Amino acid sequence: MTTNRFRAVALTGAGAFLLPAALVVLAPAAQAGPVAEPFGPACASLPTSGEGSAAGMADDPVATAASNNPALSTLASAVQKAGLADTLNNAQDITVFAPTNDAFKKIPKADLDKILNDKEQLRDLLGYHVVNETVTVDKLPAGSFETLQGGRLTTSGSGDAFTVNDSAKIVCGDVATDNATVHVIDTVLMPKP
Repeated sequence: MTTNRFRAVALTGAGAFLLPAALVVLAPAAQAGPVAEPFGPACASLPTSGEGSAAGMADDPVATAASNNPALSTLASAVQKAGLADTLNNAQDITVFAPTNDAFKKIPKADLDKILNDKEQLRDLLGYHVVNETVTVDKLPAGSFETLQGGRLTTSGSGDAFTVNDSAKIVCGDVATDNATVHVIDTVLMPKP
């Protein structure tokens, strides 16, 4: 009887080694808490289906998801120009404060062109919009987060009304991608010198 138990335990243990590596890698994600629903006034303007929709964005890594969302095309283009698409797509559990196309239009054209044509300055600017942790609505009321650029950004507010650095409003928050949480914002964040 003891021998049979030993064989059962041994076979069960051996079976764990037979699981495909992808299932083992994904196992921790399956144990994570429920994903928050997107919130904010601009969430209603997301496409209702397809790759740019909230459901479609959840299937792709963050840079790819942004490139599929029509409201984030300027950001997606800037990420490509800075050579950061692969970096963002391969990162895990990050948060991106993603300026809309209209947010970029608030920057005077000459200033925006200067930033877009200076790869180092562009990388610095974009890195200031990325936090190396998952930041969901529960952390936004009085948050302070270090960015990949090395600076800090702060969040405040309640309900579904939040601001970043007292200047940018989160217009659609808690949008999940395959590897990140996205908070769509209405103003480009400028790193402090």
